[in-house]
Amino acid sequence: MSDQIKYVLDEENIPKSWYNLNADFPKPVPDVLHPGTHQPVGPSDLEPLFPMELILQEVATDRYIDIPAPVRDVFRMWRPSPLVRARRLEQALGTPAKIYYKYEGVSPAGSHKPNTAVPQAWYNKEAGIKKLSTETGAGQWGSSLAFAGSLFGLDVLVFQVRVSFDQKPYRRALMETYGARCIASPSTETESGRAILAQHPDSPGSLGIAISEAVEVAAKNPDIKYALGSVLNHVMLHQTIIGQEAIKQCEMAGDDPDVIIGCAGGGSNFAGLAFPFLGLQLRGGRSRRIIAVEPAACPTLTRGTYAYDFGDTAHLTPLVKMHTLGSTFIPPGFHAGGLRYHGMSGMVSHAYELGLIEARAYHQVKCFEAGVQFARNEGIVPAPESTHAVRCAIDEALRCKAEGKAETILFNLSGHGHFDMQAYINYYEGKLVDVDYNEADLATALAGLPAVAA
Repeated sequence: MSDQIKYVLDEENIPKSWYNLNADFPKPVPDVLHPGTHQPVGPSDLEPLFPMELILQEVATDRYIDIPAPVRDVFRMWRPSPLVRARRLEQALGTPAKIYYKYEGVSPAGSHKPNTAVPQAWYNKEAGIKKLSTETGAGQWGSSLAFAGSLFGLDVLVFQVRVSFDQKPYRRALMETYGARCIASPSTETESGRAILAQHPDSPGSLGIAISEAVEVAAKNPDIKYALGSVLNHVMLHQTIIGQEAIKQCEMAGDDPDVIIGCAGGGSNFAGLAFPFLGLQLRGGRSRRIIAVEPAACPTLTRGTYAYDFGDTAHLTPLVKMHTLGSTFIPPGFHAGGLRYHGMSGMVSHAYELGLIEARAYHQVKCFEAGVQFARNEGIVPAPESTHAVRCAIDEALRCKAEGKAETILFNLSGHGHFDMQAYINYYEGKLVDVDYNEADLATALAGLPAVAA
């Protein structure tokens, strides 16, 4: 019996196309609506924000979309990423389950985010764009777009959520090293930022607020386009290289996962791993349990409402039907900044509504406990976001132990925690506490959902 740990594909096995789950959904994803007319948006509505090639990907229903050769050439810097058998963790847990993780922390920016940052930057460069604006929470997306911008000669402006801007100075330094300008959000540089600060001078910020600022900058400047690191269909599409590689690597290992797990904030790393496997299932393959794991302090899938909502706080974006906590909802300042978003990807939300995936919510202390256990067995310190997936994988392995089942568990380790060590310091000092959202604030936010005819 093989005791192999790593399963590594050569560069020829970098996927040549992205997989589009929209081709295989049993029911189509609801249309994205214009915020004024409530009619389906057309390309002209999105053109102020995105280059046309990304708009076409946003509405595409083709099963496969070719990855441009220059993009695949950049991917060679870190892809294919390894699939790793967590044998030491299995032994520590005493579980009959087999645990695998797909490790996306090997990218230059340290997470899965360059998988979409690179193509987004390339398509903008091809369209003659010189500058991009964006938002970031923990900083994984901001640093990834900054990295991609440096490769293609684009200036990048990043609005970073204030609480993360303060908590994670090294992410900010990484963005600046790649040449980006990073601003704490809400800021005084936009109308939407100034409006928030007028009401809440000490606002911790949110991804919804930061999106408003970045969208406003792009909408008011014809020479600037906007880039988003999660939620949108084309972002889910770009991330599917993760799952496509994992399918081949599981075949190399002679295994086939029974349980697939990813943390979920906007949905990109979860979708990247899960959607190719879900596509196999929808085309007649075996069924699996697919679990999206979110923070209990921002429980979009497990507590949110499935409704049309804005993607940002200032209501500058189109309306997407998604699981949402309300666009004005501001989550408490827990450490998994990349999961502090009020809404979930329309595609992930649709899969959840169809009963194709499960959702689970954890408080942060249990997640950090799992992250420390994983680090002490497997050697990798996970990002706070990824600890949610680790927690769920450990719980599933312990369930297998209790039930005497030798199931195969696969999760996405979407990034490393090297720039998040203050969170671990807080954990060791007992300063990391579980925080809950305010029920009254949630009720107010949900009461403000836009009225859209069914």
